[in-house]
Amino acid sequence: MIRSMLLFAQEGMDPSHLIWIVVILAAVIVGIVIMAIFTNYFRLWIQSKTTGAGISIFDLLGMTFRKVNPKVIVRSKIMAVQAGLGEETGITSKALEAHYLAGGNVPLVIKALVAANKAKIVDLTFKQATAIDLAGRNVLEAVQTSVYPKVIDCPGVASGRDSLDGIAQNGIQLKVRARVTVRANLAQLIGGATEETVVARVGEGIVSAIGSAQEHGEVLENPDQISSRVLSRRLDSQTAFEIVSIDVADVDVGENIGARLQADQAEADMRVARAKAEGRRAMAVAEEQEMIAQIEENRAKVVQAEAEVPKAISQAFREGSLGIMDYYKLRNVQADTEMRLSIAQTSPKAKRGGGSAA
Repeated sequence: MIRSMLLFAQEGMDPSHLIWIVVILAAVIVGIVIMAIFTNYFRLWIQSKTTGAGISIFDLLGMTFRKVNPKVIVRSKIMAVQAGLGEETGITSKALEAHYLAGGNVPLVIKALVAANKAKIVDLTFKQATAIDLAGRNVLEAVQTSVYPKVIDCPGVASGRDSLDGIAQNGIQLKVRARVTVRANLAQLIGGATEETVVARVGEGIVSAIGSAQEHGEVLENPDQISSRVLSRRLDSQTAFEIVSIDVADVDVGENIGARLQADQAEADMRVARAKAEGRRAMAVAEEQEMIAQIEENRAKVVQAEAEVPKAISQAFREGSLGIMDYYKLRNVQADTEMRLSIAQTSPKAKRGGGSAA
């Protein structure tokens, strides 16, 4: 067409005719663009117009330029309007686009707001819902948990344990299984502790309640005292849940841990006593050996002293201080002493006395 216009211009065509051709060409191009836009966005615009969502054709075109999926925004806005959530609640097309560009799940947020509005017992705003969604939490599941409380087994299945084990003050072990009913706390859902923390705190409270009982029979007679003590400790503080109730499902009697510990302690004490007795026996044996050695040493000294007697007698003979008659008297005394000793050793009474002394 442009080539034809140039040819007409070279042939001396009237300039007014050329202007009209340009205008018609521009109108055709604009018409084609309008038809393309109308074809792409007509259905969404009709849906928005008929439902009162308030999204114009230019808004849809702008979403395309901003790389926002118009279908997601239009359908989410229609869902909110049909549920009675107007723009006064903060749900505008701009707010939905902003949440979409931030990486949020727009349809999930709208579904959560619709569920909270229908339930009439959950107070959830659009800003709060978007914040929960951007924090990585499933906001729809949180609303559902607020409406329909969730039951958690304690101990949890992932822990691999069958029961919570506590020991009463009389040493009897009790095995407890409990079920915790919780409701989502939307006000603390951002930054609040998760389900694992609630299970851990409840388990700690149950073990503490069993340990504070004087007798294990008290717990078996009134299992509800465990629930009341655990609930009174406010274990759901700083968590994403609110504990509704704690129900003790089963209580079993385990081992007598106190008796086993006492037996182990008695065994340990006996080993300590044996070690101390063995130490004293070893000291007595060592002392006995020292005394035997001392006796032998004294005997050696006696023998050495007796060996000096003949020397002293000969020295007395040389010096003249001992006469021959004195020497004979000394020998007679020695012979008499040896005879008495031999008689004493061969006497039965002496033998009996010697045996008793031995």
